[in-house]
Amino acid sequence: MKYPKPLKAGSTIAITAFSQGIGPEHEPRFALVCANLKAMGFNIVVGKCLRGQAKQVSAPAAERANELMAFLLDDSIDAIYPPWGGELAIELLPRLDFEKLKQAKPKWILGFSDVSTVAVALCCKLGWASVHCSNLMDLVDASDDPLTRNTLKHLSCETGAEFTQSQSKMHTHAWPDFVSKPEAGYVYTSPSKWRWLTQPKTGGTIDGRLIGGCWDVLKHLFGTQYLDLESLASRYPEGIILYLENAEMSPAELARTIVSMKMRSVFDSINALVLGRSAVSDSDLEDDLRYLDVLQGHLSELKIPILIDVDIGHVPPNLTLINGAFARFELASEALVAQHLI
Repeated sequence: MKYPKPLKAGSTIAITAFSQGIGPEHEPRFALVCANLKAMGFNIVVGKCLRGQAKQVSAPAAERANELMAFLLDDSIDAIYPPWGGELAIELLPRLDFEKLKQAKPKWILGFSDVSTVAVALCCKLGWASVHCSNLMDLVDASDDPLTRNTLKHLSCETGAEFTQSQSKMHTHAWPDFVSKPEAGYVYTSPSKWRWLTQPKTGGTIDGRLIGGCWDVLKHLFGTQYLDLESLASRYPEGIILYLENAEMSPAELARTIVSMKMRSVFDSINALVLGRSAVSDSDLEDDLRYLDVLQGHLSELKIPILIDVDIGHVPPNLTLINGAFARFELASEALVAQHLI
């Protein structure tokens, strides 16, 4: 696993949108985020494909891909941080020249949602560690919960180091209205509780190499060159932990997705599954299919440990999870995840 250089004061972060950009109404928030990063000592480079939301994207696919390639090949840049996700980052993958990128210095790719599309591809194709974490537009002073506040701190670790994060105390399904109040942070309303859907055969821990992100977008990549779990498992005999979170799939769509993954033998290459909280609310109708019905009906038979309701994705706050790191999730006296950059 190739870990990019630790992020510290003096590191350069490039900002470009892989899919959806920011609109004029987001400029005050973006200014606060940039000021916050500069106060931490980071240098900021803003790309031309940041602004714009026409047809769900900041710019045509070729322009977004070219800008991303330019940043990836520029070894003065240490990290690339989109403002948030979107819908169409998948358009970039066939346009990236991975042969050229093999000669480049590894760079951190950070964020969640559709950012996962690019993050897992760089991990699988190049062996670069990448990051599933709070999005760039979350990083304001008011976002003071430990998971969000320490997002970039964890990336200051040297290769070979280890860091630990604990389960959040509270979470929320509500997004802050930072258009009318640019400085707004999350208001957490519900207690967090990680739990087992399927417990390990012994003990209360699982371990392995991390890979994953937003289920909605990654379902299209399983079995392709961009997310080949079988190849990853062959390279890392310590095993693979796949982590996923549902952003928008209804219970029926999620059921179809899991069955499709089984048909493609996706789960055969992992030794544990970790799921974030679902961002989709269940129906109020008594006879309708529910999220937990799908998990119990379609995943319990896998005979691997499955941890659910973890701090991953569209129900913040977010853990900082490093694709490619060796991780240990523990659910005993306390709920935590330790990651070793080896």
